[in-house]
Amino acid sequence: MSQNKGVLLYRRAKKIIPGGTQLLSKRPEMFLPDLWPSYYSRCKGIDVWDLDNNKYSDFTICGVGACTLGYADPDVDNAVKKAINQGNMCTLNAPEEVELAELLCEIHPWAEMVRYARCGGEAMAVAVRIIRAYTGKDKILFCGYHGWNDWYLAANLAESSALDGQLLPGLDPAGVPRGLQGTAIPFFYNDLEAFNALISKYDGQLAGVIMEPVRNIWPDANFIEGIRSITKDKKIPLVFDEVTSGLRMNAGGIHLKLGINPDVAVMAKALGNGYPMAAIMGKAEVMSAAQKTFISSTYWTDRIGPAAALATLRKHKSKNVGVHLEKIGNLIQEGWRKLAEKHKINIHISGISPLSHWQIEHTESPLMHTLIVKKMLNNGFLTSKAFYANYCHNEKNVNSYLKALDAVFEEILPFANKGELNKLYSGPIAHAGFKRLN
Repeated sequence: MSQNKGVLLYRRAKKIIPGGTQLLSKRPEMFLPDLWPSYYSRCKGIDVWDLDNNKYSDFTICGVGACTLGYADPDVDNAVKKAINQGNMCTLNAPEEVELAELLCEIHPWAEMVRYARCGGEAMAVAVRIIRAYTGKDKILFCGYHGWNDWYLAANLAESSALDGQLLPGLDPAGVPRGLQGTAIPFFYNDLEAFNALISKYDGQLAGVIMEPVRNIWPDANFIEGIRSITKDKKIPLVFDEVTSGLRMNAGGIHLKLGINPDVAVMAKALGNGYPMAAIMGKAEVMSAAQKTFISSTYWTDRIGPAAALATLRKHKSKNVGVHLEKIGNLIQEGWRKLAEKHKINIHISGISPLSHWQIEHTESPLMHTLIVKKMLNNGFLTSKAFYANYCHNEKNVNSYLKALDAVFEEILPFANKGELNKLYSGPIAHAGFKRLN
């Protein structure tokens, strides 16, 4: 396959766009430096066509998890086209935003009020502003990844600037005011004892606790329950960041499966199935604090976002998409396990099934993964160390993917076992991402 157009365009992009792309997770260097097709001309379901008209099946992050229904879903697209035809922006407000708020509160009966944004990072910043306004306090305990904003990256500010970024490598806090040092304090997933210690240390100073309820691993018994109990007892707002986990295993937040209700929850990413939309929902007492402060933006009032979210949620519910995503993710994870057994290699598998991750445990693991991406690309598959399921993945295309991966292992493992992978690939190695707390 020829990827010349995408590769050449990315070279141009790096000259005029800092970092080359708007999102770290989409940088070609994260997949296959100098060879990744980089740009798409069109996409549908799980199929992607690059600028050279090569067609690929997407078995990696599927729009960074934004499209649980599949690319260019007809029901969502038709709702958006209708919104465009009726006018996307006006002096008056779009009625869809009231309808969407009612639907979100119906899906999440504990929630009573809703505000909107258009992406996960800014929605989390809104949630932080609300709980700080509600409590009149500054410090946040957090676990997980919560975006690019100052409130979060403040955790990487150290007493010495030489130590900045040591906590979450890959997330540089350059440009974050040093006055925010000490306002964002991390805790680690499934460590309730350490969490309790922080609660005691910062007693009376906390604006809230923010965490991803589930991301890479399932919570240990009593971990989330313990956090909910403690925060209730201390009257500390608990915020669930469902930007990534939302709409993976059901038509709402994953906390519904856990049976634990927060004070505030944030959904984004998959909420509009590829169209920008985010929601901050919560208990009325907490959410009303938004009126104490200034939270306002023109494009939070557009019509496309709520129209896309309504169509996405309705289809997600009617088709029971969460069950399908779990099934597909389980097929992928089981396929990886069988390939590991067949080829006698160690593969570490993590993540809830709709958000699966794998890591080959080998002395040349980075090179091996980079080579696999290259070989699978030549076979018509976009791959990486992550697989995010969507509704258009099915047993047939999963089997095709696993068959191609099997053939790649057959080809490269004899070289890997001899320490001679460089005979197959001598180009740059894919970059690593940033460290997570869960």
